[in-house]
Amino acid sequence: MLLLILLVLPLVGALVVAPMKNSAGTAKLTAMGFALASLVLTAITWFSYSVAAATEGTRFQLELSVPWIPAFGTRFALGVDGIALVMLALIAVLVPIVLAFSWEEKLPEDRTVSGFFALLLATQGLLVGVFAATDVFLFYVFFEAMLIPMYFLIGRFGGPRRQYAAVKFFLYSLLGGLIMLASVIGLFVVSGQQLGEGTFTWTELQAMAASVPESTQIWLFLGFFVAFAIKAPLVPFHTWLPDAGAEAPVGAGVLLVGVLDKVGTFGFLRYCLPLFPLASQRLAPLVLTLAVIGILYAALLAVAQSDLKRFVTYTSIAHFGFIALGIFAFSTQAFSGATLYMVNHGITTGMLFIVLGMLIARGGSRLIGDYGGVHKLAPLLAGTFLLAGLASLALPGTNSFVSEFLVLLGSFPREPVFTILATVGIIFAALYVLWVYQQTMQGPVRGAAVLGALERGGSGPGTMLDPGVAAKRDSSAFPDLSRREIAVLTPLIVLILVLGFFPGPVLDVINPSVTATLTEVGLTDPVGGMSS
Repeated sequence: MLLLILLVLPLVGALVVAPMKNSAGTAKLTAMGFALASLVLTAITWFSYSVAAATEGTRFQLELSVPWIPAFGTRFALGVDGIALVMLALIAVLVPIVLAFSWEEKLPEDRTVSGFFALLLATQGLLVGVFAATDVFLFYVFFEAMLIPMYFLIGRFGGPRRQYAAVKFFLYSLLGGLIMLASVIGLFVVSGQQLGEGTFTWTELQAMAASVPESTQIWLFLGFFVAFAIKAPLVPFHTWLPDAGAEAPVGAGVLLVGVLDKVGTFGFLRYCLPLFPLASQRLAPLVLTLAVIGILYAALLAVAQSDLKRFVTYTSIAHFGFIALGIFAFSTQAFSGATLYMVNHGITTGMLFIVLGMLIARGGSRLIGDYGGVHKLAPLLAGTFLLAGLASLALPGTNSFVSEFLVLLGSFPREPVFTILATVGIIFAALYVLWVYQQTMQGPVRGAAVLGALERGGSGPGTMLDPGVAAKRDSSAFPDLSRREIAVLTPLIVLILVLGFFPGPVLDVINPSVTATLTEVGLTDPVGGMSS
């Protein structure tokens, strides 16, 4: 029942918090209580998971399976492997941080704190269902249902173009889901032909996968792939993310870019590769081409951005290219790197999104050109931005370096050309991260957002050329990090550094599952590659 409680608890929290429209403080505390309870429960789940059993061949653990719709052969089936477990841990860590960051966030008029926090909890619960489902139809239901709270988070609580962004996000995701539904139905029909009775159970479908003709696999694979490529997002299915990420409130944006997008790459590992092994191998060059194009194309677009939040979304698209490269390079080392990359990307991009949200809250503008010299007024804010940026570009000693290094090392023996091209993206990453940091944080105090904040704070135009004097006259004009903001960022900083030097405990959980996935695809590690 552990996974069921982990799924239901945030949903119950959402129902409890939503009616608290006239008591914002109580709504916040209640939501945080449910989020922390989920974190504790996830920790129990983590320590209940047996790496030894996974190594010996147990595919899923902590399973729950009860009949759901017998006429359709569906079951309410939950279970976790190492890949799903680390994603559940990522959700459990990020949600309390998001709630703490959003504690004092200014919402649009006529929008309630209780509604905002309830939608965040609902998103958490449905994401747990996505990662824990071991019935394909149940996965599809959660895959579509998770769109609903995120649609309202963007459409009701977002920026000036929130309605456009929310509709675009919903339509893209819904279209992908409908295409996947056709493949889900096709998979049920094929299972009936192969097994004598249709089923949606993952283990039964995987057991028959090798006997399905390649031509049939290709069509079924494409239905799942398009849905996951939109969700990931891979180029050219990416255009919804810059709009949705830019217009979403910061807390929702962290979950959107940090976790919800990982459903796509998780789907590649859980469904596309094991259920359609022949199609995965046949179409891998196409996916690798899209991945490398995404790395380079998104990096160039990131340099060209003038909006801070759109900048983060384009860096994420580039990072997803590395994850897709690792998945379709077909080696355990690359698989492990890609899975670890999903976790590390959620941490680093979540921190980058939050730090930029703090900057935007002070200046009132999302434009890069409206900031400059912030390190002279808010050195802690500038320092955390630099750390998040360095982690994003995979500086050695940070968490992203380990995962990116594993992806490249594991991909090279089988796909040397794609790996070399992808490595160029690392250079671009250094350029766009350091350029934005230099524009906003370095140099003299400048920019309409910074100067306007100092004027509103009473420092006066006469002190603009001397930020030290301005800060002394009114330290609250453009304040540095508060205690609450430091508390929000500290867990992320700790994770970036700890996973940068000690990724072993997470890799130990991941490795048996990725080894099983490679076996299910029907391949072995390439000559010259090393096992993780």
